[in-house]
Amino acid sequence: MDNNTALTTQEVADMLKVAKNTVYELIKRGEINSYRVGRKVRFTLSDVEAYISRSKSIQPIELPKEDKVASYNNLQSNSKIISNGFVISGQDLMLDVLSNYMGRHPKGVPALRDYSGSYSNLVALYQGKVQVASSHLWDGDTGEYNIPFVKRLLPGIPAVIIHLTYRIQGFYVAKGNPKNIKTWADFKRPNITMINREKGAGSRVLLDEHLRLLGIYGSSIKGYDHETQSHLTVASTVGRGGADVAVGNEKISSQVEGIDFIPLQKERYELVVKKEDLGTPPIQAMMEILRSEEFKVEFKGIGGYDTSEMGNIVAET
Repeated sequence: MDNNTALTTQEVADMLKVAKNTVYELIKRGEINSYRVGRKVRFTLSDVEAYISRSKSIQPIELPKEDKVASYNNLQSNSKIISNGFVISGQDLMLDVLSNYMGRHPKGVPALRDYSGSYSNLVALYQGKVQVASSHLWDGDTGEYNIPFVKRLLPGIPAVIIHLTYRIQGFYVAKGNPKNIKTWADFKRPNITMINREKGAGSRVLLDEHLRLLGIYGSSIKGYDHETQSHLTVASTVGRGGADVAVGNEKISSQVEGIDFIPLQKERYELVVKKEDLGTPPIQAMMEILRSEEFKVEFKGIGGYDTSEMGNIVAET
């Protein structure tokens, strides 16, 4: 897909996983650029990518007035949450939906969102800047997700890892896979150009761990230092011929024209909280939400999510 390809309001809504009315609200508030062709509103891919890039900072989730009043009473019981806010950190759509549910739950709080990568999320949890950190970090030595990293990045802090969903990670390649890219070892080939995720993103760590195990230095790969901060951007770059391959999850591949997806690995996408916070009303509210059928149903029609074990406690460190 070219950066200047005209996108409809519905296509932008599908890409952002929101309702069309939300896109119109973004236009009204001047948060996303658009143009008109006659009476029709249109967007370019660069408009959408720019909006996503600007959104990658802590953002409050707006709640109806009655929810704010009810949630304020819950805030009084936890001074740490009053001073810092209740922040859920991570980049997946699921976390935006979870934030909205948190504001409506009787024991919930108005949730803030931080759109950082997995490594940064765990560091922020260690530093007390967020209350819930999402993670999909794969350790090449153990073959485990998240547990080894939680132990390393939260030293001396007992933590609880809560399962959110399974996702499939793999390669975005051009339609028809003209370079026949199928395995991690293909990064050794001199005719391969990639586009990379930022340091600390789960997809970046997955790539780097596989390269380490194969004895491949990132500096030997064309495009390795070309970094961007979203699955959508790396996928669209491959789709318009700016790179031969990128690492990302299956869900995004269905939203971008001109690419195929090569599945490689089933990953665990999980939430991490401090064990001392597990009994607080906000975290208890979050657990109830994750285990509810109402919340799981939100993702049945989207694809790319396996919610069968959502809300299960995976490990305590």
